[in-house]
Formats: sequence, C-alpha cells, structure tokens
Amino acid sequence: MKYRNLWFGFIAVIVGSFAVLGYYGIEIYREAPPIPKQVVTTSGKVLFTEQDIKNGQNVWQSTGGQQLGSIWGHGAYVAPDWSAEWLHKEAVFFLDTWAQEAAGVRYEQLDEEQQAQLEARLQKQLRANTYDPATGTLTISDLRAAAIADVSKHYTGVFTNDPAFARHRDAYAMKENTVSDPERMEKLNAFFFWTSWACVTERPGKKITYTNNWPSEKLVANEPSSDLIIWTGFSVIVLIAGVGLLAYYYASNKEEEIDHSRLPKQDPLLGLKATPSMKATLKYFWIVTALILVQVTLGVVTAHYGVEGQALYGFPLAEYLPYSITRTWHVQLAIFWIATSWLATGLYIAPAVSGHEPKFQKLGVNFLFICLLIIVAGSLAGQWYGVMQKLGYTENFWFGHQGYEYVDLGRFWQVFLLVGLFVWLALMVRAIIPAFRNDAAGRHLLGMFLISSAAIAIFYASGLMWGQHTNLAIAEYWRWWVVHLWVEGFFEVFATVVIAFLFVRMGLLDTKLATATVLFSTIIFLFGGIIGTFHHLYFSGTPTAVMALGATFSALEVVPLVLIGFEAYHNLQISKLTVWIKAYKWPIYSFVAVAFWNLVGAGVFGFVINPPIALYYMQGLNTTPVHGHTALFGVYGMLGIGLMLFVLKGLSARRRWKDGVISFAFWSINVGLLLMVLISVLPIGLMQTWASVEYGLWYARSMEFMQTDTMEVLRWLRVVGDTIFAGGVVALAWFVLGLKTGWSLEQDEDLSVEDYPSVKSKESAK
Repeated sequence: MKYRNLWFGFIAVIVGSFAVLGYYGIEIYREAPPIPKQVVTTSGKVLFTEQDIKNGQNVWQSTGGQQLGSIWGHGAYVAPDWSAEWLHKEAVFFLDTWAQEAAGVRYEQLDEEQQAQLEARLQKQLRANTYDPATGTLTISDLRAAAIADVSKHYTGVFTNDPAFARHRDAYAMKENTVSDPERMEKLNAFFFWTSWACVTERPGKKITYTNNWPSEKLVANEPSSDLIIWTGFSVIVLIAGVGLLAYYYASNKEEEIDHSRLPKQDPLLGLKATPSMKATLKYFWIVTALILVQVTLGVVTAHYGVEGQALYGFPLAEYLPYSITRTWHVQLAIFWIATSWLATGLYIAPAVSGHEPKFQKLGVNFLFICLLIIVAGSLAGQWYGVMQKLGYTENFWFGHQGYEYVDLGRFWQVFLLVGLFVWLALMVRAIIPAFRNDAAGRHLLGMFLISSAAIAIFYASGLMWGQHTNLAIAEYWRWWVVHLWVEGFFEVFATVVIAFLFVRMGLLDTKLATATVLFSTIIFLFGGIIGTFHHLYFSGTPTAVMALGATFSALEVVPLVLIGFEAYHNLQISKLTVWIKAYKWPIYSFVAVAFWNLVGAGVFGFVINPPIALYYMQGLNTTPVHGHTALFGVYGMLGIGLMLFVLKGLSARRRWKDGVISFAFWSINVGLLLMVLISVLPIGLMQTWASVEYGLWYARSMEFMQTDTMEVLRWLRVVGDTIFAGGVVALAWFVLGLKTGWSLEQDEDLSVEDYPSVKSKESAK
C-alpha cells in the first residue's frame, strides 16, 4: 500500500463524506418540523404560542431532558417516551369521545367494524397537516383542544405531586414535584404536544409524517413506510457485499508472520526516561480511577431506580439525587474518565516519541489538570441545580442541564471544555513537532497522530452549534456530531494511532507496516462512519434521504468489525512473543478485550438495532443500552483502561506487577459486563420489542407492561452481572492505588531481559 494512494483515499473520504453530511444537514434545517407561531382552535381560541413551545423545551431540558424518559425515542428507558405516549392518549381520547356520542360506550367496547370506522375518521383528522406556513398558524379542532387539555391534566398530575399519580412517579423513577411551577408545567405540555404533533402529521405533499411514521401506532396508521423497508433490504445487501470485498482484500494481502529474530531482546521502553511532564500525567490516572468508581456507583443506583423508583432500599434518595441526576452523572462521568485517560496517554506519549520536553510543558499539563477538575465539579453541580428547578431558563442553559444525552453539561462548561481541548492540542503539537525533523520514516504516522488530535479538539465544537431555543430536529443533528463523530469517530482514529505508536516504540511493529495499516483502517472506518451518523436520525424529524444514507453507510460501519478477530489474535500473539513483553500482559489483554467488544458490542448488538425496520420498533427500548454499554464501556472504556495500564507500567517499568488483583479485575469487569447484558438488559429489550411490534411503542414503555412480575425479575437479575462488574472495578482501583503504595508490585526488579536470573530461578524452582 503506497502512502500517496492512502493519503489520497483518506482526503477523498473526509471531503466527500462531510460534503454529504453538510448538504443533508441543510436539508434538515429546511425540512425540520415547523414550530408554529401560534396554535389556535377553529373557534379562534389561542392555545399555545411559539415561545410557549420553546420555553416548554427549556422546561423539559431542566427536568433532565433525555435523562428522564425520551422524546422521539432518544433518552432514558424507565419513564415513557413522552411523544409516543401523548400521541396514544390523544388518539384514545378522540375514539372514546366519538364512541360515547355514537353508542354510549368506550371505544374498546365497540365491534371491529365500528372501531375501524372511528379509526379511519381519527386518521383523517390527526394526520392532516393544518399548519399554514404563510402565517405560521396551526389550526386544530375544538375536540383536539379538549384532548390536549385532558392529556395535559394527566401529565400535570405526573410531573407535580398529585397523590393520584404517586404510582406513576414511582414506576417512572420521578421525584415529587419534578416540575413545581404551574406556569412551567403548562409550557412543558405545549412542548410535548408539539413533539407528538410532528409524529402524526404528514409532511406537505407526502404520505409520511415528519418523523417518518415513527412511532408505531396502529390507531393513527403510523406504520413502516415503503422507503423504510426498501432501505433495510439494501443495507443488508451492502453489508454482505462489503464483508465479501474486505475478506477478499484481507486474503490477497495477508500480512507476513512476525519475525521473532528481529524482535528486541529486552524492553525498549526501559531506556525511556520519563520527563517532568510525563510524570505529571500520573495524577490524571488517579482521577480516572476515582471517576470510574463514582461512575459505576451511580450506575448501580440508576439501575436500582428501575425497581424502586424513588428510593434506595427504603431511603428516599430521589428527594436529594433523583434518577435524572444519577443517570446524567453516570453517562457524563463515563465520557469524562474515558476521554481523560486517552488525553493523558497522548500527553505521556508525545514527549516520549519526540524525545523533547518543551519549555513549561509540565506547567501546561498541570494547568490542564486543574481545568479538568473545575469542569467536572462545576458541570455536575450545575446539573443538580438545574434538575432541582433552582435555575431560570437561560441560567439553566448556560450553567445547568441542557437535557441532551451525552452533552448534558451547560453551555458555559461546554465552552470551557472546548478551550481545554485546544490547550491539550497545543501541548501535543509543541511536544511532537520535533519528531518530524528527527524521524523521517515515521512522519506519516506522526501526521495521522496530529490530525486525529486536532479532530478531537475541533469536532467537539459541533456541540456549540445549537442554541437555547433551537428546533429539536436541528439540535439532534448537531448532538450526534458530538456523540457519533467525536466520541465514536475521531477518538477511534486517535486510539488506533496511539496503539500503533505503542507497538512501534516497543519494536513489535514495523513503522511502515503500522503506518499503512493505520491509514487503511482509518479510511475503511470513516468511509462508513461519517455518513453513518445519519442512522441515529431516521425518526428525528429528518427527510427520507437521511434514512437512505444512514441505512447504507451504517451497514458499512459493521464491515471492518467482521474481521476484528484477526486483530484480537494478532494482539494475543504479541503478548506471548518474548519474556519481556509479558510485563505488558494486562494492557495488551485490555486491547484484546477491545477487539472482542468491538465485534460483539459495536458489531453484533449495533447492527441488531441499526437497520431502519429494526430501529423503527426498537428505538427507545432496552436494546439500545445493550449496544450502549457493550460499545461505550466494552470498547472505549476497556481501551481507556488499557492505555492507563500501559502508561502506569511505563512510569514504573523496573518493577514487576503482581498478577492476582489485576487478573481478578480484568476478568470480573468483562464477565460482569457480559452477564449484565445477557441475563437482564437484552431479555428486557427483546420483550419490549415484541410489545412494540404487537401493540406500539407506547405500550412497550408503559407502566402496565414494564411493571409486570416478569420484567421485575429480569431487572433484579441485573444484580448478578452488576455485582461482578462492580467488584472488578473496585479491584482495579485497589490495584492502581497499590502501584503507588507498593502492594501491587513484586519486591524484585524486572529488567525484562531473556536471561534475567530471577526468572530462571523461579522456573527452576517450579
């Protein structure tokens, strides 16, 4: 593989993919569900204004937003999807009213023919688009206004402290007075109505709704469109073709076996003297370890809220730390500790690669560390104040809770973090630049290292592209730039480059082979990954073309993961090559685990929910956290742990590690994660999928279905996997602490050479 061709391919993929992403981003702006200037009845009564709906969106964000129930299928999984449930309740109100007028009974008591007649009447009324773009007015019937009032009354009871809805709040893991201000509650209902209106109202001149007929709701004829079925089939064809082409490529370009005679006889990193800035990264990993412990603890509490909605074994925890806060912190801390581990690894590697310690580099590393602590503590505190309804609309947007999953932190903290990322980038560049002059053979790999580092800083800026009152469809478009492109895209590229650097520095990979492999892998990954962002946006108020592109390119995302087993095998081979490489057993085993979870979590569980027809029924169900946990922690979390262990080994290279605790930690974390998914979350998700197909999403997320004895048992079964997993995390923290105190280290030094006496003597003793 020639470098020039690879670089050309890389540039072509980047330019072409972002051109497509940008063009259809403009289409999303143009075709997003309109927010009417006013909603009026046929009798002339004004129900809502545009500002009411926008303020209602801010109220929703302040309650935790996507961390408390979901909108358009995006968010948490305990409470209902508010847009889907509102739609169902509104539809039932219409049908019951008409049934009472016609026969004096409820709709469900009518025979099938009578029900069909009323359903056809309902569909004609609800699916008709009565929005006038010239005046910005949405006109609805007086009966629909009565339906809105009835559903609003229900949600007011749920979100306040109405005793009649205490059981609902417990089932939904909601604290009393989630919204205590009546005026705020009115605006929240206006926003919920608008999100539901977009789900059932047909786009002008088309027979599909703004959300592409999502959610499934037979009463209003929300069923999979023909486009959805066609592009599902096409995505499967693309997947099969892509796998075949990549398998052919791999077979015809099989890499050579590792030449053992050319491997170093002792650890090349033993001669590496840690610079002051490299040593200063140690405290980052202490914080990483602490954040893992806190994040997992919050995960346990959040999962428990699923069975005891407002308490923790009888203690009324929801009064102080409601579900929406524990889930917010659980998700956000995961991003924080994973990113911190990766960024700290970069700060450690940059001087090691160049052999140059820039002036004031240590000061920069320490300054960045202080900024990190401020951002973590400040953003978490702001989110608590926001959810406890202690901030106004604007104050909550800037310092509180933005309500968007994975980017919940207030705008001020987002800007602060973005500045911190550019400080990190500056530290990386000034440390790595000298290597370009000294390492001609490695310039291409160094170039990818800098490009991926720059992308991490630059692409987080997409989280600033929405404002306080931005249309939800547009905000979702930019949110997934952060979640998919930043977290899943360019961090993945950065990680690939960093691992290649590590193996090259250890003499285990040839620089040319590593560079070509990194470039080729990046091209393959980003070719599907960039445009594949659209698979998150099938039903978020986007045009049909987004579904077509998302289905096609998200299938291609899975293609490189099919051969991930070769990567795992390759890393296992590396771990057994020489005596000295065994000192890096646990970092390398972590990389093997990354390959496993890439295949299972990102590949298998990811593709299960990615095709349009699957996601149509599964979006917003527990099948999503199956993919989320196994991909986020399994891939990115285990990679963060592996990089942390590698750096910690480098900072204490001459001391051998005791295997007991770290071995227990590694296996407990991975086995616990697998059990958590297989015996609890996945069965719940599959049962919900059946309910969604049979009755609709509203039922799959309803209190009536989720609080059955079977579902209760399945939620409790999660304790098995969670306990094993948590035990592994505690063991990992104990091991990391032991590296400082000495209890995780052997007494003798490990010079990591073939003829080291202590190794021979121990083998003889055996």
